[in-house]
Amino acid sequence: MDVKDEQSIVGYKLFRLRKDGTLGPLFINRKQVIQAGEWLEAQLFPTPGFAVRFGWHACAQMSAPHLSKKGRVWCRVKLYDITANHRTGSQGGLLYTARYLKVTDIYF
Repeated sequence: MDVKDEQSIVGYKLFRLRKDGTLGPLFINRKQVIQAGEWLEAQLFPTPGFAVRFGWHACAQMSAPHLSKKGRVWCRVKLYDITANHRTGSQGGLLYTARYLKVTDIYF
C-alpha cells in the first residue's frame, strides 16, 4: 500500500459534473479532468480574480454553504500532506489544504 493511503485523512470536495460525466475543478484550472482513484498532486495556476493559494482545498464535512450545488457533486477524497484551516461555519468550518488528493467516492 502507498504511504499516502496509509497516512491520509478523509475530506469532502465539490467538483463540477460535466455533461460527459467527467469531474472538474470549480474555479481554478477548469479544463482539468479529475480521475477517481488516482493520487493527484496540487499545481499552482494563478487565475485572475482569485487569490493565489497552493494546494487542493477540501472540507472536513460535506458542507460548503457559500457554494452553489447546481451542476456539482460532492466527492469523498483522501488528502495527504495537509494543512488545517479554520473558517466560519458559513464557509464550511474546518477546511484542509493538501498537496495530494485522491477521489474515492462520488455522491450523485
